[in-house]
Amino acid sequence: MFNLGSKDPVAGKASIMIDCPSEEVFKYIAVDFFQNYPKWSPEVIKLEALTEGSVQLGTLARQVRMDQGHRSESKFRVTIYESNKRLCFSGVSNPYRCTYELQELNNGKKAMLNFTFELLELQMFMRPFEKLIRIVVQDGAERTVRNLKRLTEANIAAKAQLLQQ
Repeated sequence: MFNLGSKDPVAGKASIMIDCPSEEVFKYIAVDFFQNYPKWSPEVIKLEALTEGSVQLGTLARQVRMDQGHRSESKFRVTIYESNKRLCFSGVSNPYRCTYELQELNNGKKAMLNFTFELLELQMFMRPFEKLIRIVVQDGAERTVRNLKRLTEANIAAKAQLLQQ
């Protein structure tokens, strides 16, 4: 009788080719996550590790974000960690999933980054705005891959410049 919206996840997907090896992109995204995440996602105003040690399967973190004037806080866990290939975070306090997948291109000289962000469920009050939320999530996915391309390529260029000195 009442259409309250889809039960399907709200997903944003984007891909981009990055002019550096997948190992370097993975290092930037996963190994150095706590230093770099706020750079490619400037909405993050606070980020902290809740487990000690390097980022690995099971690592738990907390973030505070300011998205379009709305402050939110969430805890998330690394649920997939495949070195140089795939990293996935899943919300612990909120139902979302964020996946970064890398493919080697050009004999390892370049990488294809595939990024997916999924809101696994929408709260009832958000369902009337599902179409708008889908647009915002897709825009965010596209912005994420563009930011990562710019930052990782600049990082590689800076390293190369240091080696030349």
